[in-house]
Amino acid sequence: MPSSGLVATGDVRIGYKASAEQFGPRELVEFSVEAEDRGLDIVAVSDHFQPWRHRGGHAPNALTWLGAVGASTSRAVLATSVLTPTLRYHPSIVAQAFGTLAVLNPGRVVLGIGSGEAMNETPATGAQFPGPKERRMRMAEAVTLMRRLWTEDRVDFDGTYYRTEKATVYDRPEQPVPVYLAASGPLAAKLAGRVGDGFICTSGKDPELYRTLLANVAEGAAQAGRDPGDLRRMIEIKVSYDRDLDTAYTNCHWWAALALSSEQKTGVEDAVEMERLADANADKAHTRFIVSDDPEDVVERIGAYLDLGFTDLVLHGPGGDQHRFLEQFCVDVLPGLRERAKAATA
Repeated sequence: MPSSGLVATGDVRIGYKASAEQFGPRELVEFSVEAEDRGLDIVAVSDHFQPWRHRGGHAPNALTWLGAVGASTSRAVLATSVLTPTLRYHPSIVAQAFGTLAVLNPGRVVLGIGSGEAMNETPATGAQFPGPKERRMRMAEAVTLMRRLWTEDRVDFDGTYYRTEKATVYDRPEQPVPVYLAASGPLAAKLAGRVGDGFICTSGKDPELYRTLLANVAEGAAQAGRDPGDLRRMIEIKVSYDRDLDTAYTNCHWWAALALSSEQKTGVEDAVEMERLADANADKAHTRFIVSDDPEDVVERIGAYLDLGFTDLVLHGPGGDQHRFLEQFCVDVLPGLRERAKAATA
């Protein structure tokens, strides 16, 4: 992976999740500039076609938005967490877009990818949403094609799902863009280990799940003859920190959809229906978040992920006032978290 030019404590990077489902593109650029100014190392953006909520939701295109935030910042790593390069996008177009982005922002770009969600893919194309196995196979094939386009000229590709004929990406970085694969299950985690430069997951679940996923990432890497230690391990940490505890709890309500079970969410293609399900379970919204008004408590609870071996911590604050979150978190919590990271990697 190319150097980001960052000086990060103990090789742990701490970043900011730009919540594109909750905020419009201009606001998100402002928040991301502030995150870099306050010392955070990564800006990671989601790429939804539809948000979790119909009323008041947003879904700016990540490819366009990353160009704007790259021009507005100078240091932070720019990442997708995550984009799906297999269904509403063709992987050759994603390779072209990220080649351009990486030329404009040398050493600062990470392509985080996932296998997709019905609510983002089906409404945009009208196509049937594939099952998990096909989505994994598409993702693996997409990675192969994108890497060829970043390193070869006149690429003829005849895959199971994608084809190119004498395709060339003319503007591309000296080194291929690092690709991190998201996984919430063991098979996808093994795939991340086999073909990814990194692995992505989200916080707030049983610690045993993370041990299993990380073990599968390592197993997949070993099966491919790769050193598992060379892979970055990113986790989106859902943290609602505020000096007022009631505010910290209330801030979670917008994101109640994250507390829905996979059974409740699977196959839901309509943002209106997802919003209805979320509102019916608003009392559970806080269960996916670290909710606290105590900086030391937050440091220790995030520290559990450092102890598991995660290297990139991307902070997702759920509140509507992101300036407030960034100011309070970076003043109250970040210094202690940097020290905790240093201890975890000593």
